[in-house]
Amino acid sequence: MNTSDIHLLLKEGKEPLEQIMRRISGSYVYWYNKKYERVGTLFQDRFKSEPVETESYFLTVIRYIHQNPIKAGIIRNIKDYRWSSYREYSVTPKIIDKEYVLKIFAKDNDIAIELFIKFNKKNNNDECLEIKEKKKNISDDELRQIIKNQFKVEAWTLQNESKEKKEINFIVDKTFYTLYNHI
Repeated sequence: MNTSDIHLLLKEGKEPLEQIMRRISGSYVYWYNKKYERVGTLFQDRFKSEPVETESYFLTVIRYIHQNPIKAGIIRNIKDYRWSSYREYSVTPKIIDKEYVLKIFAKDNDIAIELFIKFNKKNNNDECLEIKEKKKNISDDELRQIIKNQFKVEAWTLQNESKEKKEINFIVDKTFYTLYNHI
């Protein structure tokens, strides 16, 4: 985790997630730039997201978010991180829907809170949205096969450097760069 990362678990409704994030980040950038008398972008990358389709993964994501400041070395105890929703599960919530989450643990609210706290403090190796570079080394033959399949062209040879071949090589190099960055 980069110390400037923000983790949100949002339920998509009628408004698409991209539009929600555009509004949130746009409003925040406007406020921040005005407060600090600056201009320009604030975030390095576009937001990353993934669907949460099962109850077990939903709980994993919640725990991952709550434990992230500990794993990043920012704090030692989940309840000490002031920017977390963690404390809202044991008090009156201001921004979260705690009932949905707590009902997963138990019908009785006090038992649910106790189980929720225990679950969130459990040591684990949870990983959520850990996007890693997907680049791999490929051989010339593999590249030829990819281009042949992707662009419906026959394999070429790189031995003859005629003008036509140089143009083909330029196209191939550009194609390789595009493919390489998406493999």
